[in-house]
Amino acid sequence: MMNHANSLNRRNFLALAGAATATTATTTAATTMDRLQITSVEAAPLGIRAAAPPPRGGPASDFDPSRWRSFGPFSQLDGAILVRIRTREGLTGYGIGGGGAAACLIIEQHLGPLLTGTNALNIELLWDQMFSSTSFYGRRGLAIQAISGIDLALWDLAGKHASLPVYRLLGGATADKVSGYYTGNDVEHGLKLGFRAIKLASFESFRSGAAGMRTNVDKIFDARKRVGPDVRLMLDALCAWDVPYTLEMAERTADAKLFFMEEPILPDDIEGYSRLCREIHSTRIASGEHEATIYGFRELIRNHAAHVLQPDLSWSGGLTDARRVAAAADAAGVMLIPHRGSSVYAMTLLLTSHNPVMAESFGTGDSGNELMELMTPKLVDGYYLPPSGPGFGVEFTDALIRKYAPKLPV
Repeated sequence: MMNHANSLNRRNFLALAGAATATTATTTAATTMDRLQITSVEAAPLGIRAAAPPPRGGPASDFDPSRWRSFGPFSQLDGAILVRIRTREGLTGYGIGGGGAAACLIIEQHLGPLLTGTNALNIELLWDQMFSSTSFYGRRGLAIQAISGIDLALWDLAGKHASLPVYRLLGGATADKVSGYYTGNDVEHGLKLGFRAIKLASFESFRSGAAGMRTNVDKIFDARKRVGPDVRLMLDALCAWDVPYTLEMAERTADAKLFFMEEPILPDDIEGYSRLCREIHSTRIASGEHEATIYGFRELIRNHAAHVLQPDLSWSGGLTDARRVAAAADAAGVMLIPHRGSSVYAMTLLLTSHNPVMAESFGTGDSGNELMELMTPKLVDGYYLPPSGPGFGVEFTDALIRKYAPKLPV
């Protein structure tokens, strides 16, 4: 005969057994829910300018006063690619990378087959596998630009899977809006749009000599006069200077109170950047637009080679790696102002950063470029608002794909 204590023990045991069974079932369900099996990874050149990327670059010249040749099928906007990842569960993620048709080939022949059949939610693991498997020919450049597009598509999938914007998936925003800055030499237009910070593009390189320097200085002071003393003013030198030229430019423009000088010298000259940061006190030095992964940005930080870091999430390793850069910058007391910061990708990074300083204009609401505006959160009185909608909040319709990425099957 079972006594009362034994009866209780039996009931407790049965309850525990039932709970264990329920837990196992719940765990199994959760495991199923937390898996998105990748069925395909595709990529195609993306004509952000609403025109097909050029099939080849132009010829070199005997004299190149600009020093900056950003044209061709693999560069800047002309080299953008659209990555599409489909899953067995029916969700589709989109990301934008760089590297043009060359990066698409890397995805088609290497990274796509590598990821097919894996769990799209294992983003950190997949990033590491992509990075290590391309290390023989990658680490920077085309391979990282391909990885960037895939990584952003994976985060887009994760947000859609959770029915949340990616910034909320990462813990929510630290600010309800981010101050924008306008990039362009038409400063009146930037002010008209409501921006309280404007970045000029360099006018002359060091190869233009003393006359070119006078032009640069005069135009910077002219812009300062037109925007007034209370607007932040920056300058992008487009890597067109050398160290002595930059030192002299900083001295001559000290009274213009530039908030930063961006990429005055070639990106690989870390010693040069370190010297500029040591010897220039009138403004900040910004760099990193052309840097890749935390390993490259760590060298900039370790060598005190930048006051402002500018990762481009479509080139530098995607959101996964940019979060590491943001954490390192925060720990080192270095500003983080991503390149093309108002895109939905960089805005996600800024919104989840400790100190979202500024977001560079990508779309401005009046660019006339449907794709750029689609990828840019709403601009109100010079501030960009958080993107809405699950994932990054951008859905590439068949019509958009046919128009901007015609080589991607729909």
